[in-house]
Formats: sequence, structure tokens, C-alpha cells
Amino acid sequence: MTPDRPISELFAQSRPLRSLEFFPPKDDAGVEALRATAGALRPMKPDFVSVTYGAGGTTRDRTAQVSALLRTEFGFTVMPHLTCVGHSRNELGDIADRIHDGGFRNIMTLRGDPPKGATEFKVATDGLRNASELVTLLKARQPQFCLGVAGYPEKHPEASSLDVDLTHLKRKVDCGADFITTQLFFDNTVYYRFVERCRAAGITVPIVPGIMPVLSLKQIQRFTQMCGASLPKQLITRLEVAAENTDVLETMGIDWALTQIRGLLANGAPGYHLYILNRAKGALALTAGLAA
Repeated sequence: MTPDRPISELFAQSRPLRSLEFFPPKDDAGVEALRATAGALRPMKPDFVSVTYGAGGTTRDRTAQVSALLRTEFGFTVMPHLTCVGHSRNELGDIADRIHDGGFRNIMTLRGDPPKGATEFKVATDGLRNASELVTLLKARQPQFCLGVAGYPEKHPEASSLDVDLTHLKRKVDCGADFITTQLFFDNTVYYRFVERCRAAGITVPIVPGIMPVLSLKQIQRFTQMCGASLPKQLITRLEVAAENTDVLETMGIDWALTQIRGLLANGAPGYHLYILNRAKGALALTAGLAA
């Protein structure tokens, strides 16, 4: 197959981009379910999709498997995630070469979370400390790579302050990152303030808002606790009223995300990235709503 286009070239078209995030299933049955989801989403024609990377070796092989599946069977432009967790510099260089040889030209570049059961990130033997160092390594190894990095509109949970977190983000961009995708948020003013602070700090690359349609209150509370995001009181109240009525709750979550996306695009966001949790329903509903 022809190598993927760098996502940076898509941003250069000055139109909003639409992307989706998949995570690698743990077994073959999960892979088949993901294949069905990808098939349902193919008519949506996302500009690119990403595939997450398991900490501590949990899903690393399946990241490669799923990335190849989405690229060869469905023709998606795929951005595999890559993290520093548990890898030496040489191992990361070898992985980068394999990704490049597979025709991929885009990587989501992350430090990575500690493996399950661990409470803090530990640098592997002869490994890398953070995403900035990984960006530097990847750009030196394969200059053609287009690299995305993560941004935290409400601060990374481990950062001591917003200013410190912004300094780390700028370093990633200065090392060669081509764009930023944000962690999830549910109040657009959070994103707008984040973009303003980034621009004031000299960060000029595209900043893509990350959106997650709410599927359950307990689930979204768990996610927000992990990534340091907040839930607006109005949204919590609506979800609590829905209680255990799954259909009503999902409709509310999709409507909230639809309102977010419309506002973001109207205010000049370069697109949006959907955290879909390997489910097609929310992404298809949002696509239909935006087309209406």
C-alpha cells in the first residue's frame, strides 16, 4: 500500500478534520467486534483514526495488529500510539522503524501511564523520561513522521501547576510535535482558555479538541478522575435524572457532545477527535446530527 499521508498535510487544507480513537481489544473476539465497529464507521469517512497503546505490554502487539487491520481492510489513515513505558531507546527506535516500514507516517507520541498496579511512572533501563524525549528520538529516527502529542486543558494530574504543564507542552512542540490533541473536556470555555494560553506561550500548531460522548455517569466519573477533567454541574444533574435509563442517558450524552462540537467548529477549532470506546453508536449519531 502507498504510505499514509502525514496528518500535517491534512491540517494544511484549512478545513476541520474528524478523527476517531480505538483501543486494542484483549482477545480475538474483541478484535472481531472492533472489525464490526470499524465497518459501521467507514461511511463516516474519518480523516484519520488512532489506536491506543497498552501500558506494561498489555496490548502492544494488538496495537500493531489493529493498526494494520484498520489500514489494510478499511483504508483508514491510522495513527498508532507509542509510549515510553517499559522500553529502552533501542527498542523504541526499532518499533519506530517497524511502524515506518508498515506504511504508517503518523504517531501519537506519549510518555504513557504506569502499568496496571503501579502508582507512578518509572523510566525503563536506558529508557526515556517523557514525551519530549520520545518526539526527539522519533524525529531523528524517521524525519517523515508527523507526531501528535497530548494536551491537558485542565492540567495533567501530575503537574504542579497549569504553568508548569504548559511549559512541558511547549517543550514537546519545540522538539518537533506537529499537532496537539486534548484530553476530554465537557465545557468549551475550558478549551478556549487553553488555546489562548498556548498561543500566548508561542505554541502555534493545531490544537484538536478531544470529545467523549457520555455513555454512563459512573464511567465518565472514572475517566475524568483519571485525566483531571471536570464535569459541569448541569451535565451531572441531567445524567443523575436519567439514572439507569441507558437509552435516555446515551441520548443526553450525545446531545451534549453535539452541542460542544457545533460550538467548537463555529469558533474555529481545527476539527475534533472522538473518544468512542470502540462503539459506533455515538460517532454515527454525532455525524448525523452535524449533517442535519
